[in-house]
Amino acid sequence: MVVRISLFIAALLSAQLVIASPQIQHWQTANGARVYFVAAPELAMVDIKVVFDAGAARDGELSGTALLTNAMLNEGAEGLDTNQIASAFADVGAQFGASAERDMAMVSLRTLTAEPILTSALKTFTNVLTSPTFPDDSFERLQKQVLIGLRAEKQSPAALASRAFYQNLFGEHPYSTMPSGTEKTVSQITLEDLTQFYQQYYVANNAIVIMVGALDIAQAKKIAEQVVTGLDEGELAATIKPVMDLQQENIKKIAHPSTQTHILMGQPGINRADPDYFALYVGNHILGGSGLVSKLSDEIREKRGLSYSVYSYFRPMRQLGPYQFGLQTRNDQAEEALDVLKNTLKTFIADGPSEDELIAAKQNITGGFALRVDSNSKIAGYLAMIGFYGLPLDYLDNFKAHVNAVSVEEIKEAYARRIQADNMITVMVGGEAK
Repeated sequence: MVVRISLFIAALLSAQLVIASPQIQHWQTANGARVYFVAAPELAMVDIKVVFDAGAARDGELSGTALLTNAMLNEGAEGLDTNQIASAFADVGAQFGASAERDMAMVSLRTLTAEPILTSALKTFTNVLTSPTFPDDSFERLQKQVLIGLRAEKQSPAALASRAFYQNLFGEHPYSTMPSGTEKTVSQITLEDLTQFYQQYYVANNAIVIMVGALDIAQAKKIAEQVVTGLDEGELAATIKPVMDLQQENIKKIAHPSTQTHILMGQPGINRADPDYFALYVGNHILGGSGLVSKLSDEIREKRGLSYSVYSYFRPMRQLGPYQFGLQTRNDQAEEALDVLKNTLKTFIADGPSEDELIAAKQNITGGFALRVDSNSKIAGYLAMIGFYGLPLDYLDNFKAHVNAVSVEEIKEAYARRIQADNMITVMVGGEAK
């Protein structure tokens, strides 16, 4: 109990620390895993993430495979069942996590660095990562849980809209499927599929080790070797095919017995290393990414009262991720709200922001930058992004300078060249249901 309380207090304190420009050290393990490390000696704890190019984009015909593989890792490891794994982490106050998205999958550990706590937590973490047993009973339970969630989605207009949006936006591309899969594909997945997926993608050459915490470089190198030594060397995952631009407008209407219509609109946007990233990012902050003070909010919420909230955002991925707009409105206002959304976008593409709007956006973005790196876990998240997408090690150092360098003309030029307002995918879920 004392250990758990200590870790909780340490986590709270870490949220108050600010590392404005973390010094990133980078190397490779003996079996090929890439390592990114930031020393943060202020608190006696460490955050570790091991990231794999093993997200849902690697599912193939059986969508949901990456998610289930990742979820099975802590269900059993060599000599331990799922309850024993949970107890091993809990007994030393360590926190284990696992997740799978479209591009990446990861496992994570947060633990105190005091001995014997660190050694015990690392032993269990390494065992889970490198020696999962994929027990039958756990697989059946998790498979049923995913299927129950998929059936529940049918009652959610937001879930229906999101699924239809990705399907229509990406077509035959691997990004088109949801990480949770479909009832059909999840029902067809077998334990053999999961073990094959693990053996192919959870390998050292396809791994990135992230560490942020109270370690010196010698400790960090020793830990990095420990957590991946048991993995096969394997190969880096193959390149995912490019996302194609949309050639025409497509509007998909789905009837649902809801009092409000959920509207999603968008197109392929940018990837993480996109040369237009900062111009589009800052421009979108003004258009729809800054909450209640954005242009979209002013036109749709403040002037017309058509929706409580409206948003837009870029979701950059390895290939072009979505540029997504969204709102909810009364069924009888849906067409009007969509028209205002489209016209506001077209006006922004034509006119761009004002100088005052750009200045305010820059101040808002850079002024809040310290909060992006004010804890070990947040820095670890950025390191995962930098390592996975191959961004420069000085990305965080130069972030504010890149934002401040953006001009009105650069935003206008980037939006005019990259954003096709007449070729958007639009999904509307709600109304017209009997």
